[in-house]
Amino acid sequence: MKKFFLFLIILFVILIIISIVTLLFQKNLPIGEKVALIKIEGPIIDAKDTIDELKGYVKDPSIKAIVIRIDSPGGAVAPSQEIYEEIKKAVIKKKIIVSMGSIAASGGYYIASPATKIISNPGTLTGSIGVIMEIPNIEGLMNKIGVKTEVIKSGKHKDIASIFRGIKKEEREILQNVLDNVHEQFIKAVAEGRKIHPDDIRKIADGRIFTGEQALKLGLVDQLGNLQDAIDIASKLAGIKGEPIVVSKKEKISLINLLKNSIPNEIKELNPSIRVKYLYIP
Repeated sequence: MKKFFLFLIILFVILIIISIVTLLFQKNLPIGEKVALIKIEGPIIDAKDTIDELKGYVKDPSIKAIVIRIDSPGGAVAPSQEIYEEIKKAVIKKKIIVSMGSIAASGGYYIASPATKIISNPGTLTGSIGVIMEIPNIEGLMNKIGVKTEVIKSGKHKDIASIFRGIKKEEREILQNVLDNVHEQFIKAVAEGRKIHPDDIRKIADGRIFTGEQALKLGLVDQLGNLQDAIDIASKLAGIKGEPIVVSKKEKISLINLLKNSIPNEIKELNPSIRVKYLYIP
């Protein structure tokens, strides 16, 4: 009887060990010093997933450095600013290395600027420090098909940038002032992140793009290299000896996400509204 109970105890301990090991593998958390890899790809529409991932790695003591791979033309202003602020906080606690892919322009560059180091490929398209607002005007089409809109509003500017009519001179001045203010926020953020005088950033902040090589000469990036170079640099700066373990978030595949990602941006943006963007549009 005693042998039977001893056997059960041993079996129970073995099951616990197997469960712990399985859990570690499921969470992609191998034992040892690690470098985390965060991927930001496509238009920047929402910041929540990136911020949650970044905060998780900052709290994890086994993560010694973080590499952020950016392959994005930018996107909405507020999400770009939210990611920027979170990276700025993370840099205080851990080394954050940005690796630029094919493109890291406008909002894509905005979020890169506060990193510890920025590594770019020679042919990466980056820069595009500027702001854009696109407002469709279907007034001519509406007139052709004989449809009119009646607007009741509480103030004369309540329907500013309506797609059903053109923009008046006074409205254009209001919208331009908004863009100029958001543009100045971009300049100040890059100047602070890169530790460059705002006037020097202002000289090149007219929306133009640069290659990685050009950006290096301007001080917008620190070094030319690929993703592996960025991982090696992060490992070295974090004091990791030998080959680092690279961990990244596993992509969750669901029908909802597939349907969401398959919808073209043109259809997503049919809903008329004012959108100010840190976005490079070739």
